[in-house]
Amino acid sequence: MIEGIDLTGRRAIVTGGASGIGTETVRALAAAGAEVTIATRRPEVAEPLLREDAGAAGTGSVRIAPLDLSDLASVRAFAQAWRGPLDVLVANAGIMAVPQREVTAQGWELQLATNFLGHFALTTALHGALSESGSARVVMVSSGAHLNAPFDFDDPHFERRPYDPWIAYGQSKSAEVLFAVGADRWSGEGITANALNPGYILTNLQRHLDDDTMRAFGVMDPEGNLTPLPYYKTPAQGAATSVLLAASPLLDGVTGRYFEDNQEAAPATNDSTTPGGVAPHALDPKAADRLWQYASDALRL
Repeated sequence: MIEGIDLTGRRAIVTGGASGIGTETVRALAAAGAEVTIATRRPEVAEPLLREDAGAAGTGSVRIAPLDLSDLASVRAFAQAWRGPLDVLVANAGIMAVPQREVTAQGWELQLATNFLGHFALTTALHGALSESGSARVVMVSSGAHLNAPFDFDDPHFERRPYDPWIAYGQSKSAEVLFAVGADRWSGEGITANALNPGYILTNLQRHLDDDTMRAFGVMDPEGNLTPLPYYKTPAQGAATSVLLAASPLLDGVTGRYFEDNQEAAPATNDSTTPGGVAPHALDPKAADRLWQYASDALRL
């Protein structure tokens, strides 16, 4: 994915790096020489990556640190323990389609709390370390699900509107793209931020989907075996755009954009023959500034 790029001396954090496309992102960055920290809710799951790294020659290093994005105390502890500059932060961890409305200790809807607000808290807490790098990159792993769900500033936590697991997921993914747009305020410090859609991949992200839903999506046979559709990617293929945004010199100075399939995405259309793209509501700079203020205020409560 980044053949020929030397990341020796660069320091990276990959949230949710213990499984799925996060693992492949960690492998690619470490293979290019980076010092990679896997920030994960379950550190024990990442142990095989440490052993794998120990047996690899000519690579960077991998370490593990606990992080639960839905727990602000955990986010603060992680950030306070960080020392020195941070060159790359890949906001990869996430949850999808939690079937019933769940809230955190702050009263935040769980998908928004984990996918966006936790990452916002982490990134802003590490702002000094990113600035110290002088050329840092923030990579927000969003989703095509953002197309169907603008951020609802009137009721982001489904306190009044009926809870819908897919709208909640899509809203959190719109928020991630808007974060990348809003991070333009840091560009003068050498910090860039971009978002991406990794595509369709079968990973632990689907853990909240029951078998009937998986069959309805066409990715499970009657016996319960997973059957990826032809357009589905492997985890390594799904990680490719994350790695591109994290490491390629082609992205030097580029910020506030949305990518898919290793290319900047075109504006979304209503034409079913050209799926994908990015929704205007996710790139709206006014909405991005409003969301940044909303998240900043939420963290002060």
